[in-house]
Amino acid sequence: MNIGTASAHTGVSAKMIRYYEEIGLVPKPLRRDSGYRDYGEADVHRLRFIHRARELGFSIERIRDLLRLWNDRRRPSREVKKVAQEHIADLEAQIARMHGLLATLKHLANSCEGNSRPHCPILEGLSRG
Repeated sequence: MNIGTASAHTGVSAKMIRYYEEIGLVPKPLRRDSGYRDYGEADVHRLRFIHRARELGFSIERIRDLLRLWNDRRRPSREVKKVAQEHIADLEAQIARMHGLLATLKHLANSCEGNSRPHCPILEGLSRG
């Protein structure tokens, strides 16, 4: 199948498929006589895996690790779990940071009277940062 069809079957844009090939996340596909890329079911399956991992917020490097483990049928599951737990810890840290940002912004917004006067605690708070 061509790149457009592979994109439609995986939810990964053609541009991202090319990028994943460029960085070695996806092997370069065979080429037809016309020069067009020709993707098989294994490529589609790999792209779906990558797409789902990206939806879950995994970094490219962690996806590389997961793909390596996915292809190693003798892998211990603890290695896969370790990658997932590291990602969970990163997500939890990001969430905590976002909660802090949200609290700060809410405080600044609540401090602003939102009237016709020029004084604005939001701008003052941002200028102190």
